[in-house]
Amino acid sequence: MRLRPVAAILLRQWYLLRGSPVRVLPMFAWVAIDIVLWGFITRYLNAVSGAGINFTAVLLGAVLLWDLFSRVIQGVTTAFLEDVWSRNFLNLFASPLTISEYVTGLVTASIAGSVIGLTVMLALAMPVFGLSFLALGAHLLLFLCVLYGFGVALGVLASAMVLRLGPASEWLVWPIPALLSPFCAVFYPLSVLPGWMRAIAHLLPPSYVFEGMRALLAGRPVDTSALLWGAALAALEILIAGYVFVAVYRHAVRTGLLARYSAETVS
Repeated sequence: MRLRPVAAILLRQWYLLRGSPVRVLPMFAWVAIDIVLWGFITRYLNAVSGAGINFTAVLLGAVLLWDLFSRVIQGVTTAFLEDVWSRNFLNLFASPLTISEYVTGLVTASIAGSVIGLTVMLALAMPVFGLSFLALGAHLLLFLCVLYGFGVALGVLASAMVLRLGPASEWLVWPIPALLSPFCAVFYPLSVLPGWMRAIAHLLPPSYVFEGMRALLAGRPVDTSALLWGAALAALEILIAGYVFVAVYRHAVRTGLLARYSAETVS
């Protein structure tokens, strides 16, 4: 894999952001709204609850991590959809750009954008609401790696779905984080879920992250083996997502789908 084509994909995303401040605003606005809204909710719960639970750490921390995960997915798919909206595929793949370089560029752009979003979230949550991630210790790095990995896998899979089904299917992409959140046990332990939902949750790496986070904040030991299993699942799902994207891309090239790409669903 060559670095210059990957850098070219990143440069294109930079030019898009620099040329349109409207694209930059959502990177900060929705993050700020989420943190402020949930920050005041958790402050209220701390005031009226006598349970002795720090809701700021438990709930606001979960919101921050889930928002980060969602932005990784949306970062990959939005960068891909920029090429859909501009009908830029023929230009891209008429060049010596390989599919692995293209996907790596999308993923790198997504990670860069989500890091900016994470910085904004921490800048609001830490001084304003007193949220400190230092309590998570060294586990925080593993939490972030699992969430980033699974977010990348879903973003690549969602992009493959749009490439195969057509631009109209982009509306199936945006609800993905909301559809997964009940199974990932973002705000409650896995034990409250029915058996069939727990079976699905065990296949989703974020469920191990949020279980581990709650255990740490409650002063209990983290099940490191379960967390490592979540990391292994995320790595496996990245490989599966990459395989699916390459297979869909080859089908699109073989059938002439790229040349016929339009604003309507392609069968």
